[in-house]
Amino acid sequence: MRRVSFNLLVLMLTSMVLTGCYSHRVIGLLQEPTKNNKLPVYEKDTVQPQYTIHVNDELIYRLITMDQTISKILGTNQGVSNQYANSYRVYEDGTIDLPFLEPIHVEGLTIEQAQDTVKAAFKKIIPDADLKLALYNKTFTVIGDIRSGEYYIYKEKMNIFEALAMTGDLMNSGDRRHVRIVRPNGNEKPEVMEFDIRTNTIIDSKYYYIYPNDVIYVARTKDSFVKVASYSGVLGLITSSISLLITALNYSVSLANTSK
Repeated sequence: MRRVSFNLLVLMLTSMVLTGCYSHRVIGLLQEPTKNNKLPVYEKDTVQPQYTIHVNDELIYRLITMDQTISKILGTNQGVSNQYANSYRVYEDGTIDLPFLEPIHVEGLTIEQAQDTVKAAFKKIIPDADLKLALYNKTFTVIGDIRSGEYYIYKEKMNIFEALAMTGDLMNSGDRRHVRIVRPNGNEKPEVMEFDIRTNTIIDSKYYYIYPNDVIYVARTKDSFVKVASYSGVLGLITSSISLLITALNYSVSLANTSK
């Protein structure tokens, strides 16, 4: 009986030693880099690059004109044509096909540049043409130790914290030290950026803003299997271990009495 009790006690103490909690230092965001936490310091990116159109992107546009003939052909009312119902894919040669126009090359252009280019093409046949162009596939993807899925970029500039908030935030077991973003780079190899999301210097760095078609990957930490979410979890484990020990002792005592 003593041997059984000793073994159970060792097991309980071992579980207590191996079990840890997720501290603020491990999972806290926007921490100030210090000598103790050794968080990286990222430089501010003063020139935030604009998104450029890639092959297979989907574009939508709205053409505005008072030309009644064009309006009737497009099936619009009050001289305003609205083409937002349809999207137009950027082909492998970097062009898009729009009604009444020859193929227009837009790959590598920003949305504003493409809008000006398409607007100029329409003005050749519709002098009073005005045009609004937008990217249809404004989404990013999240995978890993997080609520995976595809999410829509609902604003002009969305940062990494807003993006992750849409997923319900990171799991405690998510590796915040090595978050990765896979960013398409046209026909070239995608860019893979790795960063520590805990440091407050991530603000306005090159890792701060999310772009369409980004893939955010959050790996699971290697030691997550011995971690618990909070101190209440540790207390629960200790209580369970003590209860198990008491049950085993009572059972051993009962067996000893029975054998007598």
